[in-house]
Amino acid sequence: METRDKLIQVTELEKHYNNGAIKALDGVTVDIEKGDVMVIIGPSGSGKSTFLRSLNLLEEPTGGAIIYDNIDITKKKFKDENGKWVKVDMDLHRQKMGMVFQHFNLFPHKTVMENMILAPMKVKKVTQEEAKKKALELLARVGLEDRADAYPIQLSGGQKQRIAIVRALMMEPQVMLFDEPTSALDPEMVGEVLDVMKDLAKGGMTMVVVTHEMGFAREVGNRVLFMADGKLLEQGSPADIFEHPKHARLQEFLGKVL
Repeated sequence: METRDKLIQVTELEKHYNNGAIKALDGVTVDIEKGDVMVIIGPSGSGKSTFLRSLNLLEEPTGGAIIYDNIDITKKKFKDENGKWVKVDMDLHRQKMGMVFQHFNLFPHKTVMENMILAPMKVKKVTQEEAKKKALELLARVGLEDRADAYPIQLSGGQKQRIAIVRALMMEPQVMLFDEPTSALDPEMVGEVLDVMKDLAKGGMTMVVVTHEMGFAREVGNRVLFMADGKLLEQGSPADIFEHPKHARLQEFLGKVL
């Protein structure tokens, strides 16, 4: 594909701890293209979440590059078209990346509506009326418009995670990052969250998803990455990864989880 289809280009990304004794990321290179539903699988401790959190610099990489909007966001400054050094505006980049964690991170003392409208009003200077209108539309999309005035303590885990997803969508991100969004849920609530993610994928949202849900990876992902020991060992279509795994480590992993 041409470069303009590449939303994020990751090159030789490294994250080391203890002066390089622990390599959480060890030279990961991958392109994330517009409309990708990229699913990252692998054993615990393989670097999946570290990679995801590095994309919006919640983890600061030790080395390598992350090119987003033609800017290497791992650098503090870049040269603009006039050759002037300009500071990288990480807050601006983070606005374009919605992030959904294992735990919902909703403000417990605020209602669902207040949780949803806070960031758009504060960061994007959207009026309260506009923010509420959009919030109700998104809540309706996930079947929770009747919970707008509820507090997080009154919601099930699945409902909280659906709220966390649409709260991220309030900022109109270019890409959604999901860090094991169903791992903290009771099994019967997993489906309702995955259904929301499937709808997002159908709508063309670019998504990077770290998950243990192999069914989701197989059904919804267009690209699957397998990581182990901080390295990207194999990537391909779901059929490539699940039906024709090449790397011995991937074969071993799938033998345990399928």
